Amino acid sequence: MQKRGAFFVLAAATLWGTTGTSQALAPEGATPLVIGTLRLALGGLVLLGYALLRGSLRQNLRLPFWQLMAAAVCIAAYQLLFFAGVNRTGVAVGTIVGIGSSPIIGGILGYFFRGERPAKSWYLATLLAIGGAALLASTGETMQVDPLGLLLAIGAGGAYAAFTLFSKGLLEKAPSDTVLALTFLAGMLLLLPLLVGANLAWVIQPRGVLVTLHLGVITVGVAYTLFGQGLRLVPVSTAVTLTLAEPMTAGILGLVILGETLTITGGLGILLIFSGLGVLSAAPPSSAPVSK
Repeated sequence: MQKRGAFFVLAAATLWGTTGTSQALAPEGATPLVIGTLRLALGGLVLLGYALLRGSLRQNLRLPFWQLMAAAVCIAAYQLLFFAGVNRTGVAVGTIVGIGSSPIIGGILGYFFRGERPAKSWYLATLLAIGGAALLASTGETMQVDPLGLLLAIGAGGAYAAFTLFSKGLLEKAPSDTVLALTFLAGMLLLLPLLVGANLAWVIQPRGVLVTLHLGVITVGVAYTLFGQGLRLVPVSTAVTLTLAEPMTAGILGLVILGETLTITGGLGILLIFSGLGVLSAAPPSSAPVSK
């Protein structure tokens, strides 16, 4: 069951890896903050439609309000913190710290709040994947060290790890499509005020429509449906490490679609991430929860 769950999470992370390419193909005038907000808004509506179609919202739901809102705040905060961190410290360092810190924080949160003891393979897989993400993100860009930017990127990694933790608990009480629909709708309401006064003229252009639909329907609606199914079957630490397939996918798409050059460092980074994900996907089930 865990291998099946790992496959779902890997598939979701692969779809998330197309986000950067879509953003690069967006019309002039599209900003990361607006794109992130629209992505969350449209994705939330898609997830709501899917839950309504399945009839999941008609069930007698008893989801803890504070836990649901905590997950919504975390997914909304991730959008803001990640883009702000990248803006201050650059794509390379922002990606390394933001994506790389998530598995570490996720492992710690899973241990202390859910009693999940990561398997030995998790440590090796996480080390390989984080090292690969660092190599991949550092290619072709000058490193910048901005203390506030680093804190924002770490906050983004922590927000995503916390979102995974809260979602894991909610998924034990309700179907994944219901949990994700309600979580993203709440997150959408939190971020919608950011669109007031923003330049949205690019959205109605043909390319803008395609980019927005791809980001909302594919990278949120489909991807998070897969992620929710996978998260039911794997520990929090495993899930956040598997999501490191995202930068690997982004790097490959940058090479194939955007015409970027694959350096030796970038190729080694992709190989390390692939190796780490392979170790984790092929590993036996993780250790039993830590006794309290």
